[in-house]
Amino acid sequence: MQRVALLGICLASISILFATPQQPNQLSDQEIKEGWKLLFDGESLNGWTVLGVEGSWVVEDGTLHCTGKGSGMIYADGVYKNFELKLEFKVSPKGNSGVFLRTWDKNDPVHTGIEVQVLDSHGKETPSRHDCGAIYDIHAPSKNAVKPAGEWNTYHIICKDNLIVVYLNGEKVNEVDLSRWTEAGRNPDGTPNKFRYAYNTMTRAGSIGLQNHGNRIWYRNIKIKPLE
Repeated sequence: MQRVALLGICLASISILFATPQQPNQLSDQEIKEGWKLLFDGESLNGWTVLGVEGSWVVEDGTLHCTGKGSGMIYADGVYKNFELKLEFKVSPKGNSGVFLRTWDKNDPVHTGIEVQVLDSHGKETPSRHDCGAIYDIHAPSKNAVKPAGEWNTYHIICKDNLIVVYLNGEKVNEVDLSRWTEAGRNPDGTPNKFRYAYNTMTRAGSIGLQNHGNRIWYRNIKIKPLE
């Protein structure tokens, strides 16, 4: 009996080892069951709106690719307040971009949305409020978990009312309670920020966008689970 059980365990391990990995830009049966939906189909810009020059965002080898032409944003259809967002990104050397959340004015995302920084800041010992994993100009990541330029990274971002949590490559790097940001242009520790609105107002529903900062950036596996 023990040999039969052991054989079953070995066969199961072999099955897992040689299982076909999930293809990019697809949902697993479990994800569908949990309520996730794709924002990017890997084949087209369907479901997205570009604000910027023509050709600044293209589909390339199953990725949503920022070519670095001009500047601007690309927005997913729909508005979201409470949600989990997962995506993968890859930056070029010195690449700079951002994941924008709850943006209520698409023509002014910097002041009316929450930016989770995307940046080639690998190797920096003490990351700042402007490095990868930061809530831009609001709160620095607790550690530098970004990979070198040219390698894929994962973001898992949770927005629930006043709470914003950021996981970078599986490590929790940021958590903020927006209710602490009661003054425009100032953080709770007294340091200045650039924003015209106090961040405790950033709890309304808004758009999800990706920033073109004039650098080549790649995104894929962009998926969202609304939280009711």
